[in-house]
Amino acid sequence: MRAVIQRVTASEVRINNETVAKIGHGLNVLLGIKDDDTEADMDYIINKLVNLRIFEDNDGKMNRSILDVEGELLVVSQFTLYGDCRKGRRPGFTRSGPVDVAEKKYAIFVDKLKCQPMKKIETGVFQAEMEVVIVNDGPVTLLLDSEKIF
Repeated sequence: MRAVIQRVTASEVRINNETVAKIGHGLNVLLGIKDDDTEADMDYIINKLVNLRIFEDNDGKMNRSILDVEGELLVVSQFTLYGDCRKGRRPGFTRSGPVDVAEKKYAIFVDKLKCQPMKKIETGVFQAEMEVVIVNDGPVTLLLDSEKIF
């Protein structure tokens, strides 16, 4: 499982020019799922996500988590995070989970995340053609991988 985490002042998902999810100060999470991801992979990403100290404290140091700042969270499925661009000019997506498997795992991930004491959790629409508006704060953008390859 992979996640691109961006600290934001605002983020939203639009489908056909209609806003379907919207947050203020918090994190935008683009989530990639592969077919052999387990609940342990989900737990790793969730634990990192809610406990990463990437928000500034009173001294301007990144020392507070999203829980500490009572931030909001927007999670968007993003199968292209497993795109392989090493050969040729067209990415391959063989590591991305099959749609039916990935959709179930995405739902489980979101349900697990909702067990966290978050102020607000919004989601994109799985497999929809979405416009994701991200107002990056900092900018702060981090990569997480449950296999810990980065």
